[in-house]
Amino acid sequence: MIKGFHAHEVSLAWASALGPALAKVAKGDADLARQLRRAVASVPLNLAEGSLRAGKDRMHHYRIAAGSAEEAMSALALGVAWGHIEVADFAVAEAFADRIRAMMWGLTPRRWP
Repeated sequence: MIKGFHAHEVSLAWASALGPALAKVAKGDADLARQLRRAVASVPLNLAEGSLRAGKDRMHHYRIAAGSAEEAMSALALGVAWGHIEVADFAVAEAFADRIRAMMWGLTPRRWP
């Protein structure tokens, strides 16, 4: 863990909170669960890597982390749409993802939506 890097800490808490939803998705769709797992893991991993980079390289990793958070939320939305998880599972994940996206917004230049 990167001490004092709040975005990284929140991303790890988000990954932990997604455990039950991920298990439910895996029961219904192993491929979607693998994609979700990779997207969720990409967030703290890219935040960690970016924290030791500089300039555009750092921003690149932070943007990847933000994109991966968005990808994970899309996978969870598919999980709801396909009946693998409940809307309540999605809501918990979304609250964390909103926080992570806000942090990414603060860490990167305003050139992405």
